Amino acid sequence: MTPQEAIALAKETGAELVDLKFMDLIGTWQHFTIPVSEYNEDLFEDGSGFDGSSIRGWQPINASDMLVMPDSSTAVMDPFCEKPTLSLLGNIVDPITREAYSRDPRGIAKRAENYVQSGGFGEVAYFGPEPEFFILDEVRFDQNAYEGYYHVNSVEGVWNSGREESPNLGYKPRHKEGYFPVPPLDSYQDIRTEMVQMMEQVGIRVEKHHHEVATAGQAEIDLRFLPLVQMADALQWYKYIVKNVAKKHGKTATFMPKPVFGDNGSGMHTHQSVWKDGNPLFAGDGYGGMSEFAMHYIAGILAHAPAICAFAAPTANSYRRLVPGFEAPVNLAYSSRNRSAAVRIPMYSMSPKAKRIEVRFPDATSNGYLAFSAMLMAGLDGVERRLNPGDPLDKDIYALTPEELANVPSVPGSLPEALDALEKDYDFLLKGDVFTQDVVETWVEYKRTQEIDELRLRPHPYEFALYYDA
Repeated sequence: MTPQEAIALAKETGAELVDLKFMDLIGTWQHFTIPVSEYNEDLFEDGSGFDGSSIRGWQPINASDMLVMPDSSTAVMDPFCEKPTLSLLGNIVDPITREAYSRDPRGIAKRAENYVQSGGFGEVAYFGPEPEFFILDEVRFDQNAYEGYYHVNSVEGVWNSGREESPNLGYKPRHKEGYFPVPPLDSYQDIRTEMVQMMEQVGIRVEKHHHEVATAGQAEIDLRFLPLVQMADALQWYKYIVKNVAKKHGKTATFMPKPVFGDNGSGMHTHQSVWKDGNPLFAGDGYGGMSEFAMHYIAGILAHAPAICAFAAPTANSYRRLVPGFEAPVNLAYSSRNRSAAVRIPMYSMSPKAKRIEVRFPDATSNGYLAFSAMLMAGLDGVERRLNPGDPLDKDIYALTPEELANVPSVPGSLPEALDALEKDYDFLLKGDVFTQDVVETWVEYKRTQEIDELRLRPHPYEFALYYDA
């Protein structure tokens, strides 16, 4: 869609306002809104200014002026605004040099896409994430000098099976039995359907939706694969729609990997492949129907997985899910069909067009632009260096003995470990000027000072159960 077509769309839809959205470094959508009277071709040429010092991980106050340049191809009607509002995503540039801002996540993703071609690897990298989330009825949390707590609740939570509900009808999925019975045990069918229809309304193709394994309203909506930047855009719309539809129904949705103790956490298994000249480069006659290119790509993912985790499992809570011996795929091995491996080769179809890999350790607290780009750069580094992934591990990895697991590496056990790994291993991200050293350093500093240090200062509620009577 050209700028002229995007302007015509506003007239066709009767838009009264135009919303400009962009992504901060950490992963939160930001926006501001202009009246349609200010929406013209000059906006696409000159951009619109904002204060970059107020955006997490961005500019100092003495160099705060930034420009958002709307991308006309992203124009759609926002389905939640009371007044008709056209929404566009934007890229961030320096107002003086007009150069792309190095810390703009969407800009990083665009450079990663370009590197596929400029590096001679292929034409397009496709991504297809499977974000999981919980739909809850209530969340309360606080932390201060004298108390710290959280409380989550869901009408579906099995812990409410004995609660007075006038009447309590039962139908609450037991722990690890939410995948995936029909209603009335699955009480969120209609809410998920509304989410899917909203996604289709903004142009996102959905493959399926269903209840997930955990009790308390865990859900999954699978997206049809798209090129990297388009998929990262779609992931932001996905989160926006999930949260706003939940709110419309008096509920709240969270993508936290582990909001509920004692049941499965929420991940974001991420399918990916590379194509050239209309042909899938992952298809071949090797293991799992894969090509040599695909094996090298897998090797790159496995080799750089600890550093990737800093972007793909980017919160302290991510490592409540990535715990050895439980449901998350923490062991850095690959296999076909095997969901206990960190990298899986799906075997639903033997068609060459269906050949892809699924990386299973990411979660949806990720900034998709950064997580997808980091995985792509790792895979392409494996291709460039012709890395060997070793032999597949086709056993149930969770059932292996400690002796059998001794030579199988694993993902980091905590966010500090993931950041340590990134500091030691980020040269692969700098190829093609996709990431910059400044971006890596800013990311690490923010995570250490704003998240890890803050967690270190506060006692955990369970510490009282362990140590109060010591």
